[in-house]
Amino acid sequence: MIIKPVGPAGVFVVDVEPITDDRGLFARTFCEREFTAAGLTPTVAQCSVAFNHTAGTIRGMHWADRPVRETKLVRCTRGAILDVVVDVRPGSATYLRHIAVELTADNRRALFIPAGVAHGYQTLLDASEATYQMNVPFEPGHDRGVRYDDPRLGIRWPLPVTVVSGRDRAWPLLTDQPVAAG
Repeated sequence: MIIKPVGPAGVFVVDVEPITDDRGLFARTFCEREFTAAGLTPTVAQCSVAFNHTAGTIRGMHWADRPVRETKLVRCTRGAILDVVVDVRPGSATYLRHIAVELTADNRRALFIPAGVAHGYQTLLDASEATYQMNVPFEPGHDRGVRYDDPRLGIRWPLPVTVVSGRDRAWPLLTDQPVAAG
């Protein structure tokens, strides 16, 4: 694996190093030793999958607030997504900075998202699927979010927005509610 820092503090791209032969390829997608050596949280307590029917679907922008210290490793296993993370940690040197990374089934790239960083994505193809590995189980009541179209974030989604949940449309703008990320 190739683990390299990108964008807001604590965000890493994780690329595979495939070994190929006549059968196809084999590659590690997670290694506790390599994650620890890179300073990342190697614990996996919960795995989830999100399937999206339509290109242009948006999920996000979410994070878990204190005392939950949720980190995520997100990978697209079918189709393609533009994954966006925003640093919503007050006091962080990269506060409100964001980065967008294309994750596809073909590039097998993953994005490591540290605690206190908002995460969301837009599907670039119909029938796209993303998997999540989290270091802690979901804790109801600690989930937070900010609107995906908050002008203060300046996120440029590549496709017209086709589907957004009512919950994601209802998250406040940054100016409407102070952000206190964990």
